[in-house]
Amino acid sequence: MRALIHQTFGDPEQVLRIEDRPLPEPGAGQVRLRTVLSPIHNHDLWTVRGTYGFTPELPAASGTEALGVVDAIGDGVDNLVIGQRVATGGTFGAWSEYFLANAAGLIAVPDSLSDESAAQLVSMPFSTIALLRFLDVEPGQWIVQNAANGAVGRMLAQLGAARGVRVLGLVRRGAGVEELRAQGIEDVVATDQDDWREQVAHITGGAPIVAGVDSVGGSSAGDVLSLLAEGGTLVAFGAMNSPTMEIASSDVIFKQATVKGFWGSKVIPQLDPSVRGELFGELIQRVGDGSLTLPVAGTFDAGDIRAAVQASNTPGRVGKVLLRF
Repeated sequence: MRALIHQTFGDPEQVLRIEDRPLPEPGAGQVRLRTVLSPIHNHDLWTVRGTYGFTPELPAASGTEALGVVDAIGDGVDNLVIGQRVATGGTFGAWSEYFLANAAGLIAVPDSLSDESAAQLVSMPFSTIALLRFLDVEPGQWIVQNAANGAVGRMLAQLGAARGVRVLGLVRRGAGVEELRAQGIEDVVATDQDDWREQVAHITGGAPIVAGVDSVGGSSAGDVLSLLAEGGTLVAFGAMNSPTMEIASSDVIFKQATVKGFWGSKVIPQLDPSVRGELFGELIQRVGDGSLTLPVAGTFDAGDIRAAVQASNTPGRVGKVLLRF
């Protein structure tokens, strides 16, 4: 079978190669999946570079999320059948024609969901809806996030709106405001405008902002914290621009703010299975009724991985880049 492998850590455009690998056989509790589509995530590329929280042994497989079709079933698996479409968001080695996955962690995909949506259902959307739950906010309350025009930012705005949570988005350029409005996301402010704080106050009507999400780092983290009300919570979700958060101690002290981190790989496994099931059910419902959109920026054959990575790294990209094997 074909698989994307890297012999060294480095630039994914340079080190990822298609190689032939033996067809794996499922063990007890496992199934073998034939890959239909698999998205490229930032954390996949960081793993190939050797800069993520998980460092595989070399030579290493790659990819973590895919839509697959059950191709073979191991002992003790009685909840899946050959030919069934399933999604997985936490199975390392998904960038291959076939891969093994633990049956217990797979999500059955309804026929109503397209391959393109199902292929990206788990990692980012589920992390986003888990993040929304983590923030513990009520309908009508305000939260603020930077990187609002990123994939998670768009989904958080859509899922928040579907739940009645008010989501204020910060972007770094005026064009980002128009991009989001074109997607129906209205409460957005560009921080390159001198009066951006006044715009925030106008949009919220002065209502307290109870929580904030920082996906950028650097001074952008401080901007988010500065907008929070007393007792507010700042959640570090990512570090797109800087590994250091520049926040004012006065904001932490006088606002009595809480600062904490969110990493889906730690938070999601701790969720009760019934809660995970409810959240997945909500995701499928939101995609089905159109309140959550999962656009695709392009689909590439895995053999064109260099072009696919270049497309994924394109500034202003809307939607995920998908790989086909």
